[in-house]
Amino acid sequence: MASTLPPSLDSSAYLLAARGERPPHTPVWFMRQAGRALPEYRKVREGIPMLEALTRPDIVVEITLQPVRRYGVDAAVFYSDIVAPLKSAGFDVDIKPGIGPVVAEPIRDAEGVGRVRPVTPADVPYTTESVQQLVSELGGTPLIGFAGAPFTVASYLVEGGPSKDFAKTKAMMHGDPALWHSLADRLADVAIAYLAIQVEAGASAVQLFDSWAGGLSPRDYERFVLPHTARVFEAIEHYGVPRVHFGVNTGELLGLMSAAGADVVGVDWRVPLDEAVRRIGTPKPVQGNLDPALLFAGWEAIEPELDRILAEGKAAPGHIFNLGHGVPPNADPDVLERITKYVQSASRSAHVPA
Repeated sequence: MASTLPPSLDSSAYLLAARGERPPHTPVWFMRQAGRALPEYRKVREGIPMLEALTRPDIVVEITLQPVRRYGVDAAVFYSDIVAPLKSAGFDVDIKPGIGPVVAEPIRDAEGVGRVRPVTPADVPYTTESVQQLVSELGGTPLIGFAGAPFTVASYLVEGGPSKDFAKTKAMMHGDPALWHSLADRLADVAIAYLAIQVEAGASAVQLFDSWAGGLSPRDYERFVLPHTARVFEAIEHYGVPRVHFGVNTGELLGLMSAAGADVVGVDWRVPLDEAVRRIGTPKPVQGNLDPALLFAGWEAIEPELDRILAEGKAAPGHIFNLGHGVPPNADPDVLERITKYVQSASRSAHVPA
């Protein structure tokens, strides 16, 4: 599909790397780069619940732009949350500080599954407005839209909140497969609709977060999760934007997550990127994968890790530098800025034709 993006955006380092083409340097962005690590974020959010903030374009735009201004990253990520579309569609879910998404009435039966419906543009006019304004202000910097993958969102809905073992979710999968597939199918519709809204408003890439898929065996992932995730990726393929897939502790699932239809595979810190490329099988760009804990280790420890990751990333057709998970809330923004500049500078000479 021919690109319809402005030349400055189409030739951005992030989109070139995501397409497996040759960027001027290895692009950098950070999951959760727009968030609690920034004092300017805390100031904007003071006294405003997160799910309320997500309905205010002035706040969403400002928070999304903050890390681009401060760090000079190569992509912005839309400030939202994976449960935001459910809330907008009338589902009783909240985000509790220090806990995460909490569901008032967890889903345990067909009646509960019936409460889940896709979000429509009319449900989230503020999302469309925010994305359109961001695209206008970002210019040549791509905006990444995102959504939660069916399994990860389902785990919150079934468990009632965050879980370490996903016992109730797995029990539903195996004990009532029909109910599980009905729920996952509806959540695939939610993800498809929310991603489509963002792309149609101007987002130039999307990331599907299956953050907790690493809690599954490859057999369970293939049987209970892959078909629904694959439907999400297939439904948005016609937009022609790069599709990124990411999960935590998914080293044993990388090949399956790639097979679900991702154009770029996100890798957490547990698997070296060159090994991840081998496990993925089909040559694809990768994203990752500095351990977030190293942000606190001092520059003498960080720098050699950056060099290692850049070297390992060369095994893939394209490499987007990121952390292996999100920015911790107590991270030092100055360290993230230094990492950004170092990766961009150190990789620049490697991308210059001889």
